Amino acid sequence: MIQVLSDKKVVLGVTGSIACYKAVDLASKLTQAGAQVDVILTESARRFVSPLAFRSVTGRPALVDMWDESTHVQHVNLGEEADLMVIAPATANTIARLANGMADNLLTLTTLSLRCPLLIAPAMDGGMYTHPATQANVAVLRERGVWFAGPAEGRMASGLSGQGRMVEPAELLGKIRQIAGRNGVFKGQHVVVTAGPTREALDPVRFITNRSTGKQGVALAQAAADAGATVTLVAGPMRQPFPVGIEVVNVLTTQEMHDATVEAVRKADILLMAAAVSDFRPSKFNNQKIKKTKAEEWGMAIGLERTLDILESVKAQRDATGRPFIVLGFAAETQNAFEYGRNKLIRKGLDIIAINDVTAEGAGFEVDTNRVILISSDGEVARLPLSTKTAVAEQIVNHLAKMM
Repeated sequence: MIQVLSDKKVVLGVTGSIACYKAVDLASKLTQAGAQVDVILTESARRFVSPLAFRSVTGRPALVDMWDESTHVQHVNLGEEADLMVIAPATANTIARLANGMADNLLTLTTLSLRCPLLIAPAMDGGMYTHPATQANVAVLRERGVWFAGPAEGRMASGLSGQGRMVEPAELLGKIRQIAGRNGVFKGQHVVVTAGPTREALDPVRFITNRSTGKQGVALAQAAADAGATVTLVAGPMRQPFPVGIEVVNVLTTQEMHDATVEAVRKADILLMAAAVSDFRPSKFNNQKIKKTKAEEWGMAIGLERTLDILESVKAQRDATGRPFIVLGFAAETQNAFEYGRNKLIRKGLDIIAINDVTAEGAGFEVDTNRVILISSDGEVARLPLSTKTAVAEQIVNHLAKMM
């Protein structure tokens, strides 16, 4: 379940393209996210995919015929009640019809009845999207406030390559989340999130780091975006996909994360410091790979020195400028988690801290779940039960919204 899409009414229009198979996947993803999905197929779309396929993943009948007595004035009901309409895939023909206000099938009829945002994901073969006629139609729709996702570049059904592929369902879902959350509780807020580990080099091929995957930080960035925030994610090296519609600043070392974070929060409203920053780095860097045969000459012991403390720098800047207004830190502990976390809250001048015992089952690194304790500077304590990192992030954002 995705909070921003839970119980939302989404109309999914599907037109005649081989990319129809992606629409089935999108309908499934939206339904799993908690949305009520009503699908409208054009007659051309039925040549590529059956209405039964959509009914199977949404649990609701797919609509096709505007002359069917059972769907009489259905377009008005759908247009009036929908929270969002998505047309994916959208052919050049349908885009032309929409730009010219035509209403000759159930999909275009419904579009004219809309009282909600419209998102279009174009899909067409070689040269059709870049044709002046299509570009003119797209421009007209953009001027009317229609959202677009894609098209992407790549190989198409004809074997040609170019701009015209429908974006993948996962990316389209991210765009839908961005639209659905645009007026959320963080609307107008700039949120900076740090995520992932940092790496400190020992030689050109070796480094020291930690077990962080960045999952919790990325989930926080997504939750903030879902709540309507403008999000900057300062990301250490990780393999997590990033949320759609946010700014990502990729960094590698603690120094790079320090500099990027301090710069990003100069005009930010909120900082969510979820990164697992390396506290130490090798005191000596070897310019060449340390060979086993030379190890004793170089020294088998690795000397360490402290890295920069990002939160200390943020505190100093905040004392001088007042930005950011709210700072949340994380404390990943292996013992006395509550006490150590509370001390860090006071020492770093945080407004709130999220404490997690990384030795607890299902919490911490390299898992999809987490269990945290939130302590605010006024002494309020909130214990979040074991949940997915997505759910934990959403609860943290809700908690911050109440603080604001």
